[in-house]
Amino acid sequence: MKILKFSINLCVATALLASCAGGKYAKTEKVYKKQAKEFSKLYKQSPVTGQLEQVNVKEQQWIASINFGIRKPNFVVIHHTAQDSLGQTIRTFHSAKAGVSSHYVVGRDGKVVQMVNDLYRAHHAGLGKWGNDTDLNSSSIGIELDNNGTTDPWTDAQINALTQLLTYLKTTYRIPQANFIGHMDLAPTRKNDPSRFPWKKLADQGFGFWYEDYLEMPPADFNPKMALRIIGYDVSNLDAAIKAFKIHYIQQDVNTAFMSENDLKILYSIYKKFL
Repeated sequence: MKILKFSINLCVATALLASCAGGKYAKTEKVYKKQAKEFSKLYKQSPVTGQLEQVNVKEQQWIASINFGIRKPNFVVIHHTAQDSLGQTIRTFHSAKAGVSSHYVVGRDGKVVQMVNDLYRAHHAGLGKWGNDTDLNSSSIGIELDNNGTTDPWTDAQINALTQLLTYLKTTYRIPQANFIGHMDLAPTRKNDPSRFPWKKLADQGFGFWYEDYLEMPPADFNPKMALRIIGYDVSNLDAAIKAFKIHYIQQDVNTAFMSENDLKILYSIYKKFL
């Protein structure tokens, strides 16, 4: 009788696990696992040695170095979803046609959803440049914040959850404070997200920089274009770089490339943090 009861309980537990595994996202989970398995084959093919055997040279030799590690993210790029809900964003990131993703999505209620392993390359940044880096997809963690980008407020629950996530990422991957940026920063000709974002709250906790309360007048020879470039902006389109800077730090009059005296003081304050 006890054996029968145990068998029934085991069947129930198994059924519950199967139910969870075959839930709402079972189809996309299957695709994710298949793709991850394909990537793992690349490591299994040459788990210890390298790829030199594929090179057609007469003399070759494997000599192992002791100094190596796994690839790790060096930037965090923050986005807003410009969609209506967390569920809609998840559906978008399940669309092969859309071809986009991010490592994490943070809901308005503070729920954090991970959609790509930290060590995998998500498709969130697209074409852009920050400093000398022209492939931010390969070097960054992408975080999408559930916000329509126009009227939605940034909730305390969402920002608190984001800062907890950023704390984990900064600590785990030793990401420098300067390397927490917005999508508009690296793609100023294409993007304006995250808009109206409380960057100062993040900077106060060590994620990115913010300007000082007391703003100095820049020296007479201050060069705004050079300052933007040193901060990280691509200044090949200077007007776009100025607008992106204003979206991040000024948050008003962001559709013009004109910089007021106060704007220049803010730029100078940020610029000095990169010297």
